[in-house]
Amino acid sequence: MTAAINKDELIQGVLFGMGQRAHGPIVPGRWAHNTAVRDIPHDPAYARQLLAEAGWRPGQGGILHKDGKPLRFTILTNQGNQQRLMTAQIIQQRLLQVGIDVQIRVVEWAAFLKEFIDKGNFEVVLLAWMTSQDPDMYDIFHSSKTKPGELNFIGYKNPEVDRLLEEGRSTFDLERRKRAYFRIQEILAEEQPYTFLYVPDALPVVSARIRGIEPAPAGIGHNLIKWYVPKQEQRY
Repeated sequence: MTAAINKDELIQGVLFGMGQRAHGPIVPGRWAHNTAVRDIPHDPAYARQLLAEAGWRPGQGGILHKDGKPLRFTILTNQGNQQRLMTAQIIQQRLLQVGIDVQIRVVEWAAFLKEFIDKGNFEVVLLAWMTSQDPDMYDIFHSSKTKPGELNFIGYKNPEVDRLLEEGRSTFDLERRKRAYFRIQEILAEEQPYTFLYVPDALPVVSARIRGIEPAPAGIGHNLIKWYVPKQEQRY
């Protein structure tokens, strides 16, 4: 799936170039990001090869079949997010090119969570994660977090990842934590429980009248309490 999707096309077509490719759960530029983990490049021929090795053969209309069943699924995403809808539509076309029949279903947010995500009632889901500066991913990938309503809603289970997640959150030793999270990224890149797509650029806009802004890795609003407008520029 990852080889069939053109992430650069998504960045240009959906984000207007304001983003970067993602190939794991750690945002590039953060201390826990493993730069040695390489992304799977866009290569439709390679995608077709992998699918053929898995036993999928072209059938009617070019759609792949195996054991008499077509390779078909629905991408589920939430209503009111144009970026996700556009992303799903572009992915739909790219997967069709390698013989995968994809449908798209858009659901109102509350129902999306309650009836589908929390219950694991989906085939493929298109969502985004808002991650903190700390790389702890325990709630997202640990096998104990697969119950209804919890964040490992894809049901991912890997004993080594469990051990590394526990190790990473149980020490203040930065090098030990880094080794644990680097290895997790290697495993996720190999197993592909997610197809990681892109990291959008942040585009905050603040009036030039506001002073005290200090951009930082934690975000532009980290010192919001210190922002002010000089008295001579105040309007209200």
